[in-house]
Amino acid sequence: METALTRLVGVRHPVVQTGMGWVAGPRLVSATANAGALGILASATMTLDHLRDAVREVRSRTDQPFGVNLRADAADAGDRVRIIVDEGVRVASFALAPSRELIAELKEAGVVVVPSVGARRHAEKVADWGADAVIVQGGEGGGHTGEVATSVLLPQVVDAVDIPVVAAGGFHDGRGLVAALAYGAAGIAMGTRFLLTSDSTVPDAVKARYLAATVRDVTVTTAVDGMPHRMLRTDLVDALERAGRTRTFARAVRRAAGFRRLSGLTWSRMIRDGLAMKHGRDLTWSQVLLAANTPMLLRSSMVDGRTDLGVMASGQVAGVIDDLPSCEELIARVMRESRETLDRLAGPGVSIPH
Repeated sequence: METALTRLVGVRHPVVQTGMGWVAGPRLVSATANAGALGILASATMTLDHLRDAVREVRSRTDQPFGVNLRADAADAGDRVRIIVDEGVRVASFALAPSRELIAELKEAGVVVVPSVGARRHAEKVADWGADAVIVQGGEGGGHTGEVATSVLLPQVVDAVDIPVVAAGGFHDGRGLVAALAYGAAGIAMGTRFLLTSDSTVPDAVKARYLAATVRDVTVTTAVDGMPHRMLRTDLVDALERAGRTRTFARAVRRAAGFRRLSGLTWSRMIRDGLAMKHGRDLTWSQVLLAANTPMLLRSSMVDGRTDLGVMASGQVAGVIDDLPSCEELIARVMRESRETLDRLAGPGVSIPH
């Protein structure tokens, strides 16, 4: 299926696997790329050396295009951009809107720039700055999310910008792909659906928690880092929502210390990253620390399998997913379902007035 997205990034199918921290590593990204979709490597949880090694590992596993996701507000974003350019990565995606300067540096090197946004005005801004495409996540999406549903936000953005728009938030099958195309999108991006594949390195016990979830078990909370965060409701989430400031601060310090050791970041760098997320928001110091080390909370679940100590970011689609296909099986299924849906819409018995 050829769309503006497939032509732009050089993949066979208009499907993107999002850059989920601790989840979107070389194995998942290369499996996605080999299946004909666009895999995005998550770099925010990697050191610079780890990022370079991860890019090279993906390259050793596939000759297909892939991308790297960056935190635009990270103090070392420029260093990560240079790794992307040096290693010849095809696509750079951003969790927050990148600066005009970063976009220009990437485009000058021939890298396709695809920021993720959650509002029309953000899409308009990055389009004006030269972004090649944009991923638009509606409120159904996992992780940090907004309040506007994909079905409302997507057509707003499609009408507002002249670059390819990729729809995210609530997608998991071929029917969703056709719906996104009908709204004017050039493809779909999926996170939770790719997390729940056999190629994902997330521990089996954690995957089982996702598969057991209903749509009512996926909640939005501000208790983790002060910002709306969609995740599975767990005992930890309940405890964070009930905890007082003193207890929350002590827990935040402990987790921040753990993430600092793991990432190699200094305390000052972590605080700067936390304050960057605090900008324009009324966050407590506990939330600033939690914002800086939210990756540690995710790692506890996504790597260590400790769902009692970590959080599990999740889109609402977790409540309707019940299997663990390979990436190859998933993409083949999505494309088959999309063709069947299109055939059904155009088939006998359908009357379209002129």
